[in-house]
Amino acid sequence: MDYKALFWDVYQWTQQVNEAAARHGMQNPEFWQWVADSTGAICRKYNDHRLAIKQMVMMVEWLEEVYEKQRGGAGG
Repeated sequence: MDYKALFWDVYQWTQQVNEAAARHGMQNPEFWQWVADSTGAICRKYNDHRLAIKQMVMMVEWLEEVYEKQRGGAGG
């Protein structure tokens, strides 16, 4: 497992998240479809290594919290 490559890909993904959110808006289902597709692609790139999966799950949970906070709901 190339940890440096994984975390570089995660970093690049966070940059792409910002672009996708600006393009679609977090309330748009297209944004969440992009999130699902792109997180799946990273996991597959690393052969569904447990660390890659856990990292991307954490990132999606973080996005969900940001979304809920923007909506005025619970979250951090």
